[in-house]
Amino acid sequence: MISMFIDDELTLDDKIEFVEEVHGSKPFKDEAIELLRQEKLLRCNPVEWIPEKELEVRRPGILRFLRPVGYAAAAAAAAALFFVLFPVAPQESPKTPYRFVVYRPDVSRVEITGSFTGWNTVSMRKVGDSGYWEHTLNLPLGEHRFAYLFNGDERLPDPTVPMREKDDFGSENSVISIGVQTI
Repeated sequence: MISMFIDDELTLDDKIEFVEEVHGSKPFKDEAIELLRQEKLLRCNPVEWIPEKELEVRRPGILRFLRPVGYAAAAAAAAALFFVLFPVAPQESPKTPYRFVVYRPDVSRVEITGSFTGWNTVSMRKVGDSGYWEHTLNLPLGEHRFAYLFNGDERLPDPTVPMREKDDFGSENSVISIGVQTI
């Protein structure tokens, strides 16, 4: 509360007088008074000319050591700001077109769902009156799991893909590998 009162309510001369009266510790009082005098100097009008002799300030050894560290910190901050303002786009993995085809002449709608769609459904296109349905997706390299949905409720793995695995819901998914050799 006292510091708020000192900071907000008193002029700099009033602050000096207050600190002199309140504090009994001479070293603390002297340091506080010196800081307040420096603040008072900083708030006055700027000086047009400073004699060169007064500019020669001896820096303690630790400050000379910290100057390069300060430059390094400033460079790191500038680099971080650069990457925030100009983000580097991550390299996309190459994608390979993969054509999904299924024969189901008895259904009116076919969709595909899989790890490459975030398990969202994607509609497939009916190929004329042939009974075949198709859709081509660009898939990234790696293993992918998928299944077909017929008329929105019948879920089946691809009958032409021999590799399958059970999922956590009691269904089976087909597993394909794009650009990955399997043994």
